[in-house]
Amino acid sequence: MDNASQPRPHLTVFDPAPGRGVRAVVLVLHGGRERSRAPVTRHQLAYLRMVPFARDLHRRGADAGVAVWLLKNRYRGWNAPDLDAVRDAEWALERVRAAHGDVPVVLVGHSMGGRVALRVGGDPSVVAVAGLAPWCKPGEPVEQLAGRAVLIAHGVLDRMTDPRLSYDFARRARAVTDRVVRFDVPGEGHAMLRKAGKWTRLVTGFALGALDTQPIDPVITNAWRTPSVEGLRVPL
Repeated sequence: MDNASQPRPHLTVFDPAPGRGVRAVVLVLHGGRERSRAPVTRHQLAYLRMVPFARDLHRRGADAGVAVWLLKNRYRGWNAPDLDAVRDAEWALERVRAAHGDVPVVLVGHSMGGRVALRVGGDPSVVAVAGLAPWCKPGEPVEQLAGRAVLIAHGVLDRMTDPRLSYDFARRARAVTDRVVRFDVPGEGHAMLRKAGKWTRLVTGFALGALDTQPIDPVITNAWRTPSVEGLRVPL
């Protein structure tokens, strides 16, 4: 990332209300592709889709001292084995620590960004992870999520990422943390547009609840207490 000729990750920061110190950060991660070295721009749909989440989190969390950081990756791809998207998220988490010390962080990611959020969820600053239509692969690791609150939501009509694999991930994650909930979103595809308001309310309520700035939605807490199968296929 020190090479001036290469793309650089970029953070758009939504600060808390004036006079409020930063007591927590929500880091928002956009989607992408399995492989691509094309640079990310702010005009691409994968990035634009996360802007409403960032704005709503800011609107509802600013008075409580919650900052929202929206990351723009260097490249559009996950790009194994280099894992460019993972490296960018790790860079952003280091920037959070440099700016605000050990404040708690919630990760919110869609599609590839959901996979990134779940992968870097073991960072010591992270207290909760929300994966929206996450791109999960068979055998994706879960051990890093021990002790974290985890929310996964997936449209049942999604043809870009497989809801069955996000269910399998959530099921396995329950072996390392008892705070895992997964929602099925009927009639919804990958872009999260048909029921956009429901997605936004779910994410904001989860993130701010996990940061103790407001009570967590009873729909989420009830699902945490529900036996595995039912608590991982909650209709939204």
